[in-house]
Amino acid sequence: MKLKTISAGLLALCLAGLALVARAEEGAAAPAAGNGMTFETKLKACGACHGENGDKPLAPDYPILAGQHADYLAQALKHYRDGRRTHPIMSMQVQALGLTDGDIGKLAAYFAAKPGVTTLVK
Repeated sequence: MKLKTISAGLLALCLAGLALVARAEEGAAAPAAGNGMTFETKLKACGACHGENGDKPLAPDYPILAGQHADYLAQALKHYRDGRRTHPIMSMQVQALGLTDGDIGKLAAYFAAKPGVTTLVK
């Protein structure tokens, strides 16, 4: 029960952070296709929960994106966008960001290029 409350709170914080980032970035750069957000804004929204470089997730059950295979990340994002994969937070986030195929490719390449976890934690 407590985990559900914490997860709901984290979702609210992430969505509030996304709204603040979107407002702050309005007019700062040329808008991207889709919902008018720039790619940089979309990247910051991902970083709000997964860490700027995808290596410091907000919660222990959020995945580390850094160092993952780009094709895996792209496929996962496309599946969230298309409804073939569902998660209460990610499904909403991907829809709110209006990710295009180009955005997905760039996000996947960005996080795949970051150093990932190289050792097992005991």
